[in-house]
Amino acid sequence: MPGLSNPRYRGIFPVVPTTFHEDGTLDLASQKRCLDFMIDSGVDGLCILANFSEQFLVSDEEREILTRTCLEHVAGRVPVIVTTTHTATRVCAERSRRAQDMGAAMVMVMPPYHGATFRFGEAQVQAFYQGVSDAITIPIMVQDAPAAGTPLSPAFLARMAQEIEQVSYFKMETAGAANKLRELIALGGEAIEGPWDGEEAITLLADLDAGATGAMTGGGFADGIRPIIEAHRKGDKDKAFVEYQRWLPLINHENRQAGFLAAKALMQEGGVIACEAPRAPWPPLHLEVRCQLIDIARRLDPLVLRWAR
Repeated sequence: MPGLSNPRYRGIFPVVPTTFHEDGTLDLASQKRCLDFMIDSGVDGLCILANFSEQFLVSDEEREILTRTCLEHVAGRVPVIVTTTHTATRVCAERSRRAQDMGAAMVMVMPPYHGATFRFGEAQVQAFYQGVSDAITIPIMVQDAPAAGTPLSPAFLARMAQEIEQVSYFKMETAGAANKLRELIALGGEAIEGPWDGEEAITLLADLDAGATGAMTGGGFADGIRPIIEAHRKGDKDKAFVEYQRWLPLINHENRQAGFLAAKALMQEGGVIACEAPRAPWPPLHLEVRCQLIDIARRLDPLVLRWAR
């Protein structure tokens, strides 16, 4: 039976960036090359339509196109998590059911919110996740991210895991993530099938020490992050520390400077995708930030700079 000691999914599941042409239209040819590269980089799975995929800049119609294109192209080579976040329970449930029907292994859902001030209490949040769970038969990952601005205590998350059938994975991206993971596992036990690290692996080592069994990172260099996770899982904390120390400058630059444009900049630099531009009104990556990103990456020689050559 799936649970903390026997999770269905673990390891590294990076976020897939959404690729656009210079004019802002979807570039599905680049999208498919992006997926192929990421699978070749050694991922355990992928996540599409996350915040780092610019999901807030795509239309509902484009969301359907991207979901279908990605799942059909991956074709079961690795499991795919589809982000289906929406404020309305019904819309989120319908999105989640369509994702499941197209082949998603899991859905990732932030708590309901809107803008900077519209938030909901625990009773409404639990009813929201219950409504999504009732619509599907695949796991739900609760994304505990600062963007939602919704306090989700470990006790509340553990209670939802124990009371809502599909709520079983948790991606922690708030301050003090390691302590929150540790407390969540202590309170929820086997119901916490997947306690995961997030936020581009900036707190990966502390989160692994706290019991994280998975990590959702940026999409540009899984080949550098996977050895950290593997070494830690095998009990070789010295090797995990050395590898984390080696890749931390690039992890930090993505997390603190380049953001979700880092993966696309690396992919265009390496010839994986044709265009790294975000969709307006998001500004392009600052030239100096991009130069620093590529300089750090070249010192590490990640697959992204060699895959398409």
